[in-house]
Amino acid sequence: MLAIFAALSSSAPPFSHSVSRVTATQLPHSWHPGCPVSPARLRRVRLTYWGFDGRAHNGALVANEDAVSDLVHVFSRLYEARFPIRRLRPIDFYGGRDERSLEADNTAAFNCRYVIGPGPPRWSVHAYGEAIDVNPVENPYLESGRVHPRAGRNYLDRSRVRPGMAVRGGLLVRAFAVVGWKWGGRWSGSPDYQHFSATGG
Repeated sequence: MLAIFAALSSSAPPFSHSVSRVTATQLPHSWHPGCPVSPARLRRVRLTYWGFDGRAHNGALVANEDAVSDLVHVFSRLYEARFPIRRLRPIDFYGGRDERSLEADNTAAFNCRYVIGPGPPRWSVHAYGEAIDVNPVENPYLESGRVHPRAGRNYLDRSRVRPGMAVRGGLLVRAFAVVGWKWGGRWSGSPDYQHFSATGG
C-alpha cells in the first residue's frame, strides 16, 4: 500500500494556477450592490490542490486582486508539501451561505457578508476578498460558546494534531505567515482556527 501511495505522489501533476476576471453575474449570491469591493477588483483563481484522498485536484476561489499573488504562493507551498484540502469552491456554489460552505468543509475566500459575532453589523474581511477559511471542519471557529461548523467539535482538542489542521508552528500557519497573513487561531476568547487574512481582522 505504501508503495502504491508513493507512486501516486511521485507521479502527481505539477502545481498550476490561472487567474481570470469575474462579473457581478458570475457572483449571484456572494456579491450585491453596496458591497465594499466591486467585482472589477475580484479575481477567480483556479488552483491545483492536494486532497485528503492523496490525489491532486483542481479547485477555485474568488479573492481580491491584491490577494492573488499571496494565495498562489501559499497554495503552491501547501501542494508541494501535500497538505490536504477538503474542497476548494467559490462560496456561490453554496448559495453564498457561509454555514453551508463550512459544513461542507469547503475552503473559500470572498463573500460579501458581515462579521459573525456580537456587536453592530460590520463588514467581514471576507467581504473585501482579503481573507480565507481553510478546512473549516478541521479548523472550527469558536464564537460565544458556539462551534462553526458543528462537526468541528471533533477538532476542539488542538493538541491532537490531525491532517488538515492549522496549529501553531504548523505548515499551514507558517505558509500564510511567510506572505504576512495573520491567523485567527491566535485570537483570545474566540479563536477562529480556519481564518487567515491579509489585514489581521
